Amino acid sequence: MIDYLPDILQFDALERANSIFLFGMILFLGASGGYIFRKIHFPQVVGYIVIGILVGQSGSRLLSASVLGSLEPISSLALSLIGFLIGGELKISLLKKYGKQFTGILLLEAVVPFIVVTVLISVASALVTRDIATSVALGLVLGAIASATAPAATTDVLAENRTKGPLTTMLYGIVAMDDAIALVLFAVASTIAGGLIGERTAGLGAQLVHIVYHVGLSILVGVVFGALLALIMRSLKHDEGRALAFALGLILILTGICTYFSLDSILSAMAMGFFISNYAAARSSDLFRLVDRFTPPVYVLFFVIVGAKLNIWSVSPFLALLALMYVLARTVGKAVGATLGAKITKAPLSVRKYLKWCLLSQAGVAIGLSISAGRIFPESLGPTVILVITATTFVVQLVGPVCVKHGVTKAGECGLDITEEDLLREATVTDVIRDQRIARYLKEDAPFRAVVDAFSRQATLSCPVCDASRHLVGIITIENLKEALLLGDIADGLLACDVMDSSPLRCAATTPVSEIREQFRTNGVDTIPVVSSDGVVEGIIEERSIEKYFHRKVLELHEKACALERE
Repeated sequence: MIDYLPDILQFDALERANSIFLFGMILFLGASGGYIFRKIHFPQVVGYIVIGILVGQSGSRLLSASVLGSLEPISSLALSLIGFLIGGELKISLLKKYGKQFTGILLLEAVVPFIVVTVLISVASALVTRDIATSVALGLVLGAIASATAPAATTDVLAENRTKGPLTTMLYGIVAMDDAIALVLFAVASTIAGGLIGERTAGLGAQLVHIVYHVGLSILVGVVFGALLALIMRSLKHDEGRALAFALGLILILTGICTYFSLDSILSAMAMGFFISNYAAARSSDLFRLVDRFTPPVYVLFFVIVGAKLNIWSVSPFLALLALMYVLARTVGKAVGATLGAKITKAPLSVRKYLKWCLLSQAGVAIGLSISAGRIFPESLGPTVILVITATTFVVQLVGPVCVKHGVTKAGECGLDITEEDLLREATVTDVIRDQRIARYLKEDAPFRAVVDAFSRQATLSCPVCDASRHLVGIITIENLKEALLLGDIADGLLACDVMDSSPLRCAATTPVSEIREQFRTNGVDTIPVVSSDGVVEGIIEERSIEKYFHRKVLELHEKACALERE
């Protein structure tokens, strides 16, 4: 037994090492694909999916079907995180403001593609098979599935491009709720389809009752978990690490419960996020920011797995034709429905013009409904529905994110959801001092009256002092000036070099603002001269200038977003 024990330990260690290697490989390759596609101005999510296709069922099969099955919990977690963050965006005030527009657009962007896909698929299939009943049944089922929109790829593009505005707000609401309409349409369509082809299915009433139970219980469980997290958050003052641990723990538990009881984890997590955002608002923004920071690696894993599951080589010419018709019909239906709904409800101009570009992605719910169709119609419609949805998912998951980026870019909403923290990460000294009204420098032999005049003509509270070659020799602050003025008439005989302090600190115009702030804290100063590489003075940066810059930029972005709503 003693001799055998090390072998077991060695085998377990190997298994663990393989799992770790697998996760590392998926993360590294997926992140690399996202980085490359972002460099060529494509959404990073497309890079993740392409990597998944290359290593999955359509490519090298490096990720086998059994391995993909074992990674399913990651997909469930990713969808729950997406639902939670979507719920955080759905403020009651926004729903009241856009309620009429949201309802009208939601109904039409779901129902119109259902009608268009049903008609075109039915006609195309009937022309080939000459079986009208089966063709209409197939059209109904695929039409119902066409109404669903995948939230994952859409919200990833919105987050990547930091969008804000009426189009973004409408998108968050639609991708969160149109899955519920898809479930209702699928119940109606599958019942009618079963009657057409002579297969017994559960009655329409029973299916609708099941949907109401399914949706209602999902929301109820999410609200309970949201209330529990809100209660926990009240006792956590400024402990971000523990707050994140509690939030992720409850999201994981919620996901497990939804999986066990076959509930909708996206809808449930969305209800949880909605409750936190609206009934624990004091701490909710910090919590959502923490969770959002945790999500990128999970999203990489999720989208690589999505791509790896797609198998495009099992599609016959007839199925390829149906898939093409499905994509075209669904695209037209979504565009017409979204545009018509926006015009009828008098939505903002950006929604009317560009929402049609943002509703093409389709994945999780569509695949789930196709699997349900396979179970309900195992010998007739099921296999065809599964293959068509699998093939079209391959297309729309690649094209959809690109179209979303095009829509939000044309709408002018990219980069409007920027916080002071984002600006701190990206801004340089040049950004802050670009619009400063400042006397560039004072010569060290400048008379005191010239010093006073320089301060009267600039917005900053300090001024650099230079020698004849414009190299920095010191700095005069407003405090130095006040002390000199206390001397009365004696001050008139002073020179700039008599008033200044030496300034051992200096920075370049390209220095990140985050680094400047750290220097302020470390050295106990609030002013640092800006010099070029050869020591020539270019300006001065102050802590108050940074704050003014941040507030101005955030206000400008907010005004742009408000202007889009008024159009």
